[in-house]
Amino acid sequence: MNFDHTEHFSPEELKLYQKGLEIFDTVHLIADLIPPEDKHLNIVKDQMLGDALILSTKVSGAAVMDMYDLKMESATLIRKAARDLMVHNHTLEMYGFKEVDYFQMVRDLIEEFRLLFIDWVKTFDPWDYEIDRWGLFNPPGVSPFDHDPDEDLPRDDE
Repeated sequence: MNFDHTEHFSPEELKLYQKGLEIFDTVHLIADLIPPEDKHLNIVKDQMLGDALILSTKVSGAAVMDMYDLKMESATLIRKAARDLMVHNHTLEMYGFKEVDYFQMVRDLIEEFRLLFIDWVKTFDPWDYEIDRWGLFNPPGVSPFDHDPDEDLPRDDE
């Protein structure tokens, strides 16, 4: 695995980021089919667009940071948004959206995104972290109760 970062790296170069944008564009096209006067479907539309937007924005943010715990936090939000997006078609169908079959395209794109996501998470450097005292985003083998050796370093204000 390559943990090296270059100064000229751009998140837009990542296939995962590009797939996230493709998902957003597809969701946006489907959302445009929702009648503006349908209050319930427009609430679902806003949720769908929000979830779809998270996919690329959180990838972009995580791609330019180095800290394992922060990357994992972003990865968790990405995963949640993608999983929520996967089931929006059921809500659309429940509220009578006529073109719900188009949503299969989104589900297919999310499956492609998921496979890219797995490879992307493998690139996270588990040695570049701060201890997550909540215990959710620590690398394997690190406990929220471990001593942080950085706490022993002198600070400028001492």
